[in-house]
Amino acid sequence: MDETAPQKGTVTQRAIEQIKAMIGEGRLEPGQRLPTERDLAVQLGISRSSMREAIRALTVLGVLEARHGSGIYVTQLEAGDLLETFGVVADLSRGPRLVELLEVRRILESTATALAAARITPDQLAEVEKHLTAMNATEDPEEILAHDLAFHREIAGAAGNETMAAILDGLSSRTFRARVWRGYQEEGAFARTRREHTAIHRALVAHDPEAARAAAAAHVGEVEQWLRAQLGA
Repeated sequence: MDETAPQKGTVTQRAIEQIKAMIGEGRLEPGQRLPTERDLAVQLGISRSSMREAIRALTVLGVLEARHGSGIYVTQLEAGDLLETFGVVADLSRGPRLVELLEVRRILESTATALAAARITPDQLAEVEKHLTAMNATEDPEEILAHDLAFHREIAGAAGNETMAAILDGLSSRTFRARVWRGYQEEGAFARTRREHTAIHRALVAHDPEAARAAAAAHVGEVEQWLRAQLGA
């Protein structure tokens, strides 16, 4: 049997599930050092090579981390770390699958923006406004892209739900956003999307969750329509 890849049903996969169970049941806490590779392999009744592969896989997933000269530790299990690989889906998706991701993003982003309208602090609002102003002050697609990402990231953070913010960050593929902004530039659509960002900001200033929800849904909906038109062409 090839135990080098953590495939379903392999010894390595079972080791991964056992380590996850130890964490889920509280036998291993966030920040805690794991037993040595040899001791853990003996404890779980598997070979050291399978244990090594399991640890490597869980490290990639953000569950474990290697500290040089110290050993393997459970991470703090923050949502951002655990969902970091989620962004690969958005970066690699094409065609209809990308439309599906935008539908998910529209649902989550409108919810996050509504929550932000109720919870946003003056300092957070100032950051959102800073990026809105910067977006409106340039015609450079790269600068606009950077401030667009930061604008939406600040809003997601202000919603107060770290898991939702991490998922949205994963869905906000820089590669796809760059393609959209280039398309908008070619079509002369910057003015429209600036109006959409301004409507979102206005709802946040007013602390109006329903207006914020509608503005965010309309904004992502425009991107959906643009992509559908591109696919149709």
